[in-house]
Order: sequence, then structure tokens, then C-alpha cells
Amino acid sequence: MDKLKAGTAAFGVAGAFFLLYPVLRPYSDETTVEGLRVMGTSAWVASHMFAVGGFLLVSLGLPVLERSRAAVVTTIGALLTSVYYGAETFGLYPLGLRAAEDPDPRLLELVEAVRYQPVGITIFAIGLIVLAVGGVMAAVELKSKLAIPYALGFALFLPQFFTAPPGRMAHGLLLLVGCWLVARELWQRRATSTSESDRRTR
Repeated sequence: MDKLKAGTAAFGVAGAFFLLYPVLRPYSDETTVEGLRVMGTSAWVASHMFAVGGFLLVSLGLPVLERSRAAVVTTIGALLTSVYYGAETFGLYPLGLRAAEDPDPRLLELVEAVRYQPVGITIFAIGLIVLAVGGVMAAVELKSKLAIPYALGFALFLPQFFTAPPGRMAHGLLLLVGCWLVARELWQRRATSTSESDRRTR
């Protein structure tokens, strides 16, 4: 599989993952024990792993661009963000299971400790900011208006956490469109490259 084809596939799957993340994620008032219970579900784990998968796939897709600085920046942002996602997802999962058996309100204090641990939340914020920068850099490197929704999706990744579930799902849809438009751009470049190569061999 050539590089552009691999990049196209990576962005195509990443877009689907970014939509599945907010759509499958269970929502509830997370200041309550009921909100904690949903963190002990398979949907909670799966949805967050889709987000991590999306970050990693765009990191794998961008290097198809020659000497891409956006790929380096995006990879750094993806790694920083994924560290927090993993800690939050698997740190809160057993607490959610415990809440399902014993709805003790004191468990909510542990949720706060896991989710808002200063170093962890700082790494997460930095990672999302770096991803936003990487998204804009990717749009500049691609030199295509088709990459604007992709850049906008990553620029809004941090703010979307402060919106209601419909807003988060709309953001997932924006990233789906953005990733698929980038995939389309890469596919068109592959077709052009293949056509030029065929002409040279005639």
C-alpha cells in the first residue's frame, strides 16, 4: 500500500472514530453517583478508546506529507492527550463499577482526584492545544480549503468539553467531515500522482 493510500485510509477511519466517541459516550450528571455509574460501563471505555484511536490515526496519516511539521506537532499532541484519556478512562472505570454495587457519595471525591489531578489535567490541556496548532499547520501544509473543517475541529476540541451532549456530537460530526475531506484531498493527490507516473512510462 503506497503512502498516500495509507494516509487516506488513516484519515477515513479516524473521522469515524471521532464521531463514535461522543455518540457512544454515556452522558449523565457526573456530580452524582448515577453519573459515576456510567463510567463503569463498556460504552464509557469504548467511546474513549475511539477518541484515542482517532488521535493516533491522524498522527499516522499526516506523515504522508513530505517533511510535515504538522505531523510532528500532531503526534506530540496526540501522545500527551492520550496519556490523560487512558488515565481517566481506566482510572474511573473501577470507581464506576464500585458505585454500581455500593452507591457511596464519597466515591465522587475520588473522581475529582483522578480527573482533576493538577499534572494530569495540565498535560491534557497542553496536548489539546498542541493538537489545535497541529490541525492548523496541517491545513496550511495541505494548501487546500478542504482542510479548513479539519483545522476547525481540532481548534474546537478543548472548548467542546464545555458544551451539552448535542454540542459534543456536532463537534464529532465536524471532525468526521474534516477528516474525510482531508482523506479526499489525499486520494485526489494520489490519483494525480498515479496519472503523471503513467504518462512518464509511456
